[in-house]
Amino acid sequence: MTDADAGSAVNAESLDDALSAVESAGLEGYNYAYLDEHTKREVRRGILEAVAIPGHQVPFASRAMPLARGWGTGGIQVSLSLLGPEDTFKVIDQGSDESVNAANIRRLAETTADVGTTTDTTDASVIQTRHRIPEEVMTDEQLLVLQVPQTDPLRRVDGSDDRNRTRHAHKNYGKMWVALYENVVEWDEIQISARYPVMVNDRYLMDPSPIPRWDVPKLDNADTLYLLAAGREARIYAVPPHTDVEPLAFEDRPFQVERFEGACNVCGSEDTFLTELETDDGEHVAVCNDTSFCAKRVTDPDLPKDHHLEAEGVAWGPGTEALDGGDDE
Repeated sequence: MTDADAGSAVNAESLDDALSAVESAGLEGYNYAYLDEHTKREVRRGILEAVAIPGHQVPFASRAMPLARGWGTGGIQVSLSLLGPEDTFKVIDQGSDESVNAANIRRLAETTADVGTTTDTTDASVIQTRHRIPEEVMTDEQLLVLQVPQTDPLRRVDGSDDRNRTRHAHKNYGKMWVALYENVVEWDEIQISARYPVMVNDRYLMDPSPIPRWDVPKLDNADTLYLLAAGREARIYAVPPHTDVEPLAFEDRPFQVERFEGACNVCGSEDTFLTELETDDGEHVAVCNDTSFCAKRVTDPDLPKDHHLEAEGVAWGPGTEALDGGDDE
């Protein structure tokens, strides 16, 4: 077992113990949605400021949660501060709804906030996710909460938060451009697989959390509100709807998403983010990372990503005909 696996098991166990205590006692002695009202107001104020200044990191009083910081405590605090009895909650962990962390976070919200839960992206009003944005088009009636381990993209080039905050204040991102140039000189392209730096509203350099490059185009001018929260660093930032989000790139080395060979071994999709799995007999196969959408494509291989919308031809993410130069979906 690796250190990461051990840490995940310990945190899953502590969250499971806390949930068992809440369930055995009922909600007596616990506030609605676990957090006290003062904490929720603090988080909501931070969210309002983050929405007003897209891409800007807003500090908030991050509280202790029943799992270690760095395992999604910021996302949990934001989600629990916003959830209401009429909401439907979905939790994704690297594309899957069924991981231990995703199942326990969903269970915490279901137990303490009395909300409905779902694994269907189109049915959810609040989605909390780690490392992925769903493949299906999200609407202006939904919001996505991204868990963030590191908030500042400038840490790639300078470990001093004080100096980096000064750079943000002056919009001085020259050191990041130099680092990208050195990357191109060495590899002939920008070799950043996740946490690809983006400019928000042509003002703030932002870390989009460890989503793959495949998901970065989904941030640009989306209908959905994106909230990014880091509990360990006590920071919240946001990408409001219809906000310009542009990945850093050079004219002669444009931004590129991941390139896949073949299709999903389960549903046959060629326009979704694929991950590699090893079968019981040792064979390596590619499958959709978004397990919920993959299950729908198994039933209907031609199901478009905007199947649930009244509007047609909504280009969502890379790999679609619309973004490859053909007709919209």
